[in-house]
Amino acid sequence: MQVIRRMLLGVVGLCAAGLPAAAHHSFAGEFDADKPVKLQGTITRVEWINPHAWIHIDVKKPDGTVESWAIEGGTPNTLFRRGITRDSVKAGMVINVDGYLARDGTNKANGRDLTLPNGQKLFLSGGGQNEQPGR
Repeated sequence: MQVIRRMLLGVVGLCAAGLPAAAHHSFAGEFDADKPVKLQGTITRVEWINPHAWIHIDVKKPDGTVESWAIEGGTPNTLFRRGITRDSVKAGMVINVDGYLARDGTNKANGRDLTLPNGQKLFLSGGGQNEQPGR
């Protein structure tokens, strides 16, 4: 009976090994450290998902139109260890984001620092190029 279990586990393991792994990008592959961006916007949605949390904001442009932006942060666990929780950033809050633009020209950025309405600054980065404080 144990031999059958081991064979079954082996077959399941081989099948699972053939499944594609979730892709994970490097900072430099998706974002440009030479293109910093500063945004102020209202949070519309927060996604606490792996491998990166996302904060979606609406940014009001000088002409009055609104652009939707997606801000990538670190993993939910990394953010939690830094004191950023589901209660820290909620829909409706106006925040300031310092980060780096996406290479593909979309309204997407890797967030470095996030400043809350009370002035508290949080380190949002998930690593890579912009992990170095003071950069």
